Amino acid sequence: MTQSYLHSITKEDIALLPLEEYTGRIFVIDTLKEAEKAVRYLSGFPMVGFDTETRPSFKKGQHYKISLMQISTHDTCFLFRLNRIDIPESLEAFLTNANILKIGLSLRDDFGAMRKRKEIKPANFLDLQAYVKQFGIEEASLQKIYAILFHKKISKGQRLTNWEADVLSDAQKKYAALDAWACLQIYNQLKNHINDRA
Repeated sequence: MTQSYLHSITKEDIALLPLEEYTGRIFVIDTLKEAEKAVRYLSGFPMVGFDTETRPSFKKGQHYKISLMQISTHDTCFLFRLNRIDIPESLEAFLTNANILKIGLSLRDDFGAMRKRKEIKPANFLDLQAYVKQFGIEEASLQKIYAILFHKKISKGQRLTNWEADVLSDAQKKYAALDAWACLQIYNQLKNHINDRA
């Protein structure tokens, strides 16, 4: 395969790039009924983007369980507030559904965090950190991979905010949605690259 992507990118180069912004629909899910409805919708797609957020701890020995799970299609992202609803049966069925491809990054961390809430066996997940290597990309962070492919910057400004706040701010919602959506965009871009070379 002909190499056409940068191997790596510096933080200085990323700082010069325009900011990416998520402009799709965002639904915050904090009841079991809403979760069932969201999963029904998501189950109609062959692939989705996936990410999670955990409330940061600033005290030694203090740990929080996974707070938020983001699952995105090309234009709609659902934010499941696991600190409110845990991992309901409907969502567990989706995560273990082998017919739907779920695309994320650094999934081992996500799986470990999920299992602290519920012992589940996630099925048909693809980790972008491994996938991008076949394209010569040596970066492992979502921000750097996205910058290489799309020449845009994903802000990390909301990462250490309180993901268990009573109400998530618009900035938090957009940040969370963007991360899951970006995983799907990266996969589609690279998949199209393969198809173009075929």
